[in-house]
Amino acid sequence: MVKLFSRRRRQRRGSTILVIGLGRFGSAVAESLMHMGHEVLGADADMQLVESMADKLTQTVQIDSTNINALRQLGVCDFEAAVVGIGTDMEASVLTTMALVDLGMNVIWAKANNARHGRILERTGAHHVIYPEARMGERVAHIIAGKMIDYIEFDEDFALVKTRAPAILHDRTLADSDIRKSHGVTVVGLKSPHASFTYAQADTVVRRDDLLIVSGRIEDVERFAALK
Repeated sequence: MVKLFSRRRRQRRGSTILVIGLGRFGSAVAESLMHMGHEVLGADADMQLVESMADKLTQTVQIDSTNINALRQLGVCDFEAAVVGIGTDMEASVLTTMALVDLGMNVIWAKANNARHGRILERTGAHHVIYPEARMGERVAHIIAGKMIDYIEFDEDFALVKTRAPAILHDRTLADSDIRKSHGVTVVGLKSPHASFTYAQADTVVRRDDLLIVSGRIEDVERFAALK
């Protein structure tokens, strides 16, 4: 029998999402989804983790997610998406994903610890495979090696970075500096001291202490961020 721990429900604005595995990754995803207005059922085999998240999620449940009958009893197909955040137990991760596929779950996001784990999850039927540790490692490496404050890679050859405005832009409009032509990057947003980020326009004037959000090919944004 499945026992649910429920908190008071708010008016639902988003989707209903099942998050299996309430370790560091799963709990962070689940809480973020809640903050975005979704209803979240958090599931884990560890009762201590289940109880620790009971007041933070719509519902939590202790369950053996490798047991297809337990998942069927939980009514997993009523959820619009599932996140398999099990990290340390590869077998449990794969069996859980397989069970969700067999039950007809339409959208499955699964965490992988390495490439081999990811390939197995894909072949098992996961629709999206996430490599959080690897992605974070790449992100930190780019920040450490370059002059960037933050770095997000969207594709193998495209990134979005936060960096300080180089001297070539100081007290000039973006139209005047024309950095897209000269450096191959686009300034998406700008933040002045004691102000919020704003969208960049052609007539936006860049000041010395401004922070920029810049997009472009990885090699171009890295080269631009290295400018003084």
